[in-house]
Amino acid sequence: MTLVIGTDEAGYGPNLGPLVVAATAWRVAADAGHPARTTGPEDAFAAFHGRCPAPPWADSKTVYRAGAGFAALERGVHAALELLGGSAGDWQTLAAACGGIEPEAGADLGWARLRTLVLPRTAPLETCRRAAAEAGAALAAAGLTLVGIACRGVYPGEFNRLLDRGLNKSDILSDATLDLAAGLRDRLPDGDVVIWCDRHGGRKSYGPLVSRHFSTPLVQTVEETSARSVYVAPAAKLRIEFSVGGEARLPVAVASMTAKYVRELAMEAFNAFWSDLLPGLAPTAGYPVDAQRWRREATAAIDAAGIPAADLWRRA
Repeated sequence: MTLVIGTDEAGYGPNLGPLVVAATAWRVAADAGHPARTTGPEDAFAAFHGRCPAPPWADSKTVYRAGAGFAALERGVHAALELLGGSAGDWQTLAAACGGIEPEAGADLGWARLRTLVLPRTAPLETCRRAAAEAGAALAAAGLTLVGIACRGVYPGEFNRLLDRGLNKSDILSDATLDLAAGLRDRLPDGDVVIWCDRHGGRKSYGPLVSRHFSTPLVQTVEETSARSVYVAPAAKLRIEFSVGGEARLPVAVASMTAKYVRELAMEAFNAFWSDLLPGLAPTAGYPVDAQRWRREATAAIDAAGIPAADLWRRA
């Protein structure tokens, strides 16, 4: 058996709302893959796509664009949750299934509304279950099993405190990502481990981070180029890759969709909270240009609510 972990994020660039990082874990049977080759996990996932030409998962950027495609995004996430043993009927169940997505205690920017959500929001549950059954059959035939999803939300107050401690935005993303991957590896020990990550901003060197998060002193650099960075840690039976366009790989794509889904739910709650305080305030996705617009228009409501800037606005 090989354990394959895929990771990705949503909300790396915005000034409003959380940075959300997700990871998915998959067991690959020893004999899985293309019948004529034995090149491991890549072949196993290629075999899945051959058996399931229209899977419910893809890079979240292609599934969900400018507000369109939320039902497809939701269907993919809930199909994955069904494969893990059950649907998430509300935010609390989703948080229990994925881990650390609960907002920290402190200023309420609408996060309390998350606990009133009924899920799924727009994708019919039966559609999610049917997608799970179809994808699950193709996964089983390819020797693949989804065995875990983990998620981490870094909300603005915590994000800013980490900046104050001397981390930069890329450090925050890398630490959250490798914490999730290491946690899944420790929870699901399975011999060899392969980790696929989308690249973290402009960072090209990850060796010391891999050594620290996986508690392995010897990390060998295989490749560090503009396209990808690859490392192996023999003592940990670990290979980890950070690739541009990593979302093309299924484990990364499912992580991408999960992270985007959690962030979209958070931003929906955020926008509902502020539109109640200031009727007519246009919603925002939180990205820099529109976030500046939103902040100008919401100034009176922010002041009236007494929300500290450090709890609201993620610094760059």
